[in-house]
Amino acid sequence: MKIQFKDLDYQDDAIQSAVKLFEGQQIRQSNFTISSNQDQGKLYTETGIGNNIHIQSNKMLQNLNQVQIDNEIPVSETLSSSYPQFNIEMETGTGKTYVYIKSILEMNQRYGFTKFVIVVPSVAIKEGVIKTFQMTRNHFKSTMNGIIYREFMYDSSRLGDVYQFAQNDMIEIMVINIQAFSKGKKNNDNMNIIYRNDRDTLFGNRPIDLIAATNPIVVIDEPQSVDNTENAKRAIDALNPSAIFRYSATHRNKNFPLIYKLGPVDAYEKELVKQIEVAGIENDVDGNEVYLKLIEVKATKRSHYARAEMYVKSKNEISKKEVKLKQGDELYIKSKRITAYEKVGSVTEINAEPENEYIEFTGTPSIIRLSHAIENDRQIKRAQIKKTIEEHLDKELKLNKKGVKVLSLFFIDNVANYRQYDEKNNALLGPYAKIFEEEYIKLINREKYIQLRDKDVPVEEVHDGYFSIDSKKRYKDTGGETLADESTYKIIMEDKEDLLTFYDEEKGQTKTANKLRFIFSHSALKEGWDNPNVFQICTLVETQDSITKRQKIGRGLRIAVNQAGERVHGFDVNTLTVMANESYKDFASGLQKEYEEEGIEFGVFDVNAFSTIITHIDDKTGLKESLGNEQSKQLHTFFKKNNYIDPKNKGTEKLAEDLKNDAFEVPEEFENIKEQIIELVQKKFDHNKMEIRNRDDRVKIKVNKEALAGPFLELWEKIKYKTNYSISFDSHQFIERAATELEEELEVRIARLNYSKAKLETSESGVGYVKEEFATLEVSENEYKDAPDILSYLQNETNLTRKTIIQILKKSSTLRDFRRNPEMYMMEVAKLLNSLKRQAMIDGIKYEKTNDGDVYDQMLFDEEEEIERYREKLVEITDNRSIYNYIEVDSEVEREFAVECERDSNVKFYIKLPNWFKIKTPLGAYNPDWALLIEEYGTEKLYFVIETKGNIDKNKLRPVESAKIKCGKKHFNALDTGVTFKKSTSLREVF
Repeated sequence: MKIQFKDLDYQDDAIQSAVKLFEGQQIRQSNFTISSNQDQGKLYTETGIGNNIHIQSNKMLQNLNQVQIDNEIPVSETLSSSYPQFNIEMETGTGKTYVYIKSILEMNQRYGFTKFVIVVPSVAIKEGVIKTFQMTRNHFKSTMNGIIYREFMYDSSRLGDVYQFAQNDMIEIMVINIQAFSKGKKNNDNMNIIYRNDRDTLFGNRPIDLIAATNPIVVIDEPQSVDNTENAKRAIDALNPSAIFRYSATHRNKNFPLIYKLGPVDAYEKELVKQIEVAGIENDVDGNEVYLKLIEVKATKRSHYARAEMYVKSKNEISKKEVKLKQGDELYIKSKRITAYEKVGSVTEINAEPENEYIEFTGTPSIIRLSHAIENDRQIKRAQIKKTIEEHLDKELKLNKKGVKVLSLFFIDNVANYRQYDEKNNALLGPYAKIFEEEYIKLINREKYIQLRDKDVPVEEVHDGYFSIDSKKRYKDTGGETLADESTYKIIMEDKEDLLTFYDEEKGQTKTANKLRFIFSHSALKEGWDNPNVFQICTLVETQDSITKRQKIGRGLRIAVNQAGERVHGFDVNTLTVMANESYKDFASGLQKEYEEEGIEFGVFDVNAFSTIITHIDDKTGLKESLGNEQSKQLHTFFKKNNYIDPKNKGTEKLAEDLKNDAFEVPEEFENIKEQIIELVQKKFDHNKMEIRNRDDRVKIKVNKEALAGPFLELWEKIKYKTNYSISFDSHQFIERAATELEEELEVRIARLNYSKAKLETSESGVGYVKEEFATLEVSENEYKDAPDILSYLQNETNLTRKTIIQILKKSSTLRDFRRNPEMYMMEVAKLLNSLKRQAMIDGIKYEKTNDGDVYDQMLFDEEEEIERYREKLVEITDNRSIYNYIEVDSEVEREFAVECERDSNVKFYIKLPNWFKIKTPLGAYNPDWALLIEEYGTEKLYFVIETKGNIDKNKLRPVESAKIKCGKKHFNALDTGVTFKKSTSLREVF
């Protein structure tokens, strides 16, 4: 199968953006020039034939500005010095290699230029470029009048290619990786061969001089990785470029004019790339195994410290949290007493040496390095592989009938995890390959996938690895830049189209790639290779993940092709599932962070944001005029002053409100383009997503000092006293009750994995997600050999005696569950015991008014500061029946209660009790909601303290909440001042 190529509108826009820059090109006369119509664009020199480019800077700048206006890009005021350089931004997977190859051929057909150099950052990309030349040759020949050209890879052992490059008068395109000519040194023995002149094959000329004499047009692929050093920049200068076109999805150097932009937002919205969905599998934390990840090491003058992620227990739950570690810290204590960390011991050393950061411990593990994680995650890896196969097979059921072959890519960082060898050099399955085959066989034999079974293709032939090979023909680990890697990439590129073809034994197909559907690859394969039919990418990296999220998704973003080699459009087909080693939320936020680090701004109005608005088109010449940078700055200043953008240049509530209410303003001189301004603003700023609040609705809550008298003092006199409490505890009764409760209520589950999946949505405002699926995956039951000290643990957690704990456990007969999941068993037992202990304490609690007359000081009302709040959460007080001008409510129940108090004339005074009015309880401070003075029928005065809840059923309240309310009732009973404590959802229930 051969991939078919078509001229796509967005690609043609990118091509024309580069080609149009040379409009007005004239023939330059020189001592070595032969001028004719046929030879326009060629410069004949003593060393060969070069590009004859002669265009005035002001004309090229005019061309540049027209291109930028057409593409809605802020216009540039100058060209770069020495030679013009231009940035072209194209999202990964949208065909930038095709674009710059066709741009080269278009420049030849329109202007006669013949000499081009493509500079790439790595052997992987170099192989990818050459493969694209091979795949597109027939396409360009048929669509561009039989055009003939020669491309070649620079090879220092084949300098004859360089000589032909200089001498031939046809289109010559040299592809070279930057390492081949960026390390020239004064010592000839250490110099790149391209700078040496000791080779007879070039008649005494240095290869670099022959290239430079051609005045080549240079294309830089991924410039952020090419000319990012001074050596590399000098090497590019040595090529003597006529002009440079820089193609990337992620430009770091933005000092050069941008002529075309197809960013991730446009690519996603126009469905030019696949929709991305992210799936993640995480441990449902049980705390029986150590998890530890070193995030950062900091060095200060006094000491070193580290930030690490680990399991931490909180309120009978265990979760991953960041902790600060310093020398001497004991991890068992930092984890809040998770027993698994006892074997790690304490921190003995923190090393902050750059590139060698680590923490050393007294136990096991003895050391952990930066960004590395210690985790027993083989179950996670198995689940990742299983779900990837399952996603793959589900897509085959859907896409095979459309003629689309589905591929999955697994990234690993250690070849031994996929392939191992015995003493006789026989290949053996590594652990990941074993897991793959086990899970694939289980899944393919399900009834659901019966139509996908192929008896002629055994399981060992549906997966394979793409790795470098050593002298013994064995897979090996490499870094991505070696000669061994180069041979590997050649194999990958050769298989690129065969991988897209279904295996069909009836047609006599023998190519192994046709059978292959699952590819395991080294993490070094992070650029240069992608395949349009990769629909799943799974990360099985154990150590520091060197592959960025952008690189991961980049391997599978291309639109799928069918068996005719034609693109199949639409997100219903083109969905890329990334099986990440993190949650989809973390992946989405991390991906946006990478975009932002690369300079992609979401929802930002910079000073030139409005410069692209077209203000005039000349009827005769067709030349366009845009608002320009100066007037854009004026408009930007107005936006700032009018509070439309914040200090970070992002849209504000006021901007959203004015857009929504058709109250958007612009200065008078911009009224004629107001609609264009609004259209641009709405592209960058989704005002419908912003919660709009009217700042005029903000009011100040303050104490009404006139109300601090009369009825208030009467009510305050009833509730102001403080109490102390004592507890009586029946141990025997507690043991019996606890044993029964454990027997009936204790549930200890085995370890589980949590699976989640969500689609990512990329817009001008950022990377978001839409939750799609959540599931729990069972894993094999664990029998833990090293049982923790259960008695010490429960003593620490419950403060019960060992004797009491032993009696409860013996009577309950629940120890059978301990071995299944020790940490979970201990946590659940502690949780139940503490709950029962609370109940026993509350049942036996007794409150007494303090002997010293300690009271809540009413002067604290005078000391309360004014606070500003929105009216929507406030109830206004219209008379002096409460001490504040507004009451801030936390729920609709509270709002209704306050409104009822306002309307009912029997309520003579009421207070929403301040948060400093706290009653002591064994479970922490309790703050009641309301205090009321009611005069029933104009005679009898009643005093209440009210607890308002949405649901006052004690079985629906949280145990601690319910227990605190009980304590509150006993506190007010002990005051004996005539106050009635009640739980209520409305004023009608009070009296």
